[in-house]
Amino acid sequence: MRKSAADRFRHLSTRSLLLLRHHHHIRRPFPSSSSSSSLSPFSRSRFLSSTPFSMASDSPFPVTVHNINPKVLKCEYAVRGEVVTLAQNLQTELQANPGSRPFDEVLYCNIGNPQSLGQPPITFFREVLALCDYPAILDRSETQGLFSADAIERAWQIVDQIPGRATGAYSHSQGIKGLRDTIAAGIEERDGFPANPDDIFMTDGASPAVHNMMQLLIRLKNDGILCPIPQYPLYSASIALHGGCLVPYYLDEATGWGLEISELKKQLEAAKSKGISVRALVVINPGNPTGQVLSEENQRDIVEFCKQEGLVLLADEVYQENVYVPEKKFHSFKKVSRSMGYGENDITLVSFQSVSKGYHGECGKRGGYMEVTGFSAEVREQIYKVASVNLCSNISGQILASLIMSPPKVGDESYESFMAEKGNILASLARRAKTLEDAFNKLEGVTCNKAEGAMYLFPQIRLPEKAIKAAGAANTAPDNLYCKRLLNATGIVVVPGSGFGQVPGTWHFRCTILPPEEKIPAIVSRLTEFHEKFMDEFRD
Repeated sequence: MRKSAADRFRHLSTRSLLLLRHHHHIRRPFPSSSSSSSLSPFSRSRFLSSTPFSMASDSPFPVTVHNINPKVLKCEYAVRGEVVTLAQNLQTELQANPGSRPFDEVLYCNIGNPQSLGQPPITFFREVLALCDYPAILDRSETQGLFSADAIERAWQIVDQIPGRATGAYSHSQGIKGLRDTIAAGIEERDGFPANPDDIFMTDGASPAVHNMMQLLIRLKNDGILCPIPQYPLYSASIALHGGCLVPYYLDEATGWGLEISELKKQLEAAKSKGISVRALVVINPGNPTGQVLSEENQRDIVEFCKQEGLVLLADEVYQENVYVPEKKFHSFKKVSRSMGYGENDITLVSFQSVSKGYHGECGKRGGYMEVTGFSAEVREQIYKVASVNLCSNISGQILASLIMSPPKVGDESYESFMAEKGNILASLARRAKTLEDAFNKLEGVTCNKAEGAMYLFPQIRLPEKAIKAAGAANTAPDNLYCKRLLNATGIVVVPGSGFGQVPGTWHFRCTILPPEEKIPAIVSRLTEFHEKFMDEFRD
């Protein structure tokens, strides 16, 4: 009997958790937004020094922090920032000196990295990948007993489409044509409207696609991109790297992180009054870090706003499979715009998808794509030119991107096991989200909106004035102080809300729902005990 990928993977999970490592070591605080507001959602000037580096001029190195590109210094990525660096140090300490802390492991709730926290891969996907990587075994008789028939058949189809039948070969710069055909067919099946494989640009995850669009749209420092606050720090980082201006619009926490058109109009007019040329609107649906799922009516209003204002709509839709409430359903912005009667000549739309999220969580495979519609032929040539500079995205990621848009169908040998694996993962994520949401809402001074989708909760913490003053004395943000204290007391790693942006004077943290379900009660217990002690210590 064939073992599932979950069975083959499970025995590695514990060891993987112990060996978990992140490789970014960002220690500097998040910078203020380039939209020069004294109440910037990222501003922490009350707490932070503006000169974090030594001004020594006798460095033996020809490259110093004083002569590198200032855009690099401005760029920050809080998800792997100071708190995570401290967590890595704690983990090293625990491995060297077990029992040196009041906890025996570090629990990473900081990043959407499912398989690092024990989530098994989908069997069908990994069978196809294995066969494509070593196609010599496709002809062997023993393969029939190790792999499902539909995985073997799909691998044959894919291998025949790859240049040289080798996953180590370069492909077309947009991605393998046959795989783009499969993705386009999957989009058409999802939306009910035609999709063109020539509109698909395959990338190493969604992040390079976002960078490509920022590089295309941002010309000068006064070119602005409307971004939600709170936002995923990829957007503030990429805007900073490409020299543009982040124009914040605030999601309404009181209405479940609602996106109000009146707020978009207000921020657009404010930006224009400052001489900022707003080029695009970023919408993250389902939301990161906020977990809301937009209604179709709201999406229609957003499409109409972009059309009227001549804005490119950048739709981050990487969590489209992660919807946990029955009253909400994911609708792509392309589907919504086409259902309104708007075609290629009416609205410019770029949608991003990734293999890293959803129920598959294949972060390390670095697969993704952007669907680019509503651009002129001349601009599309420029998009392709930039893609060709990078030659192509990795082939394994391309294969996975095609598989998530074309999983096993009814009647296929793998269909039932696939649906069971997918269903179990999504049901467990929904339970974990609800358990953590309820736990947060029981804490003094904490409120947490429902996680309708995605992989995160973003609770607000109302900190005592004494805690805020202590943060100022420590030259850090209050929510960063809270997160560092939480880490040192419990081993739980969360990300301060100041790294995502928030209404000035409010404080939050982002917590993933990804730790193994059996560890959620321990997280709740540790967090509750810490919070009670923290509030007592700083009580006014």
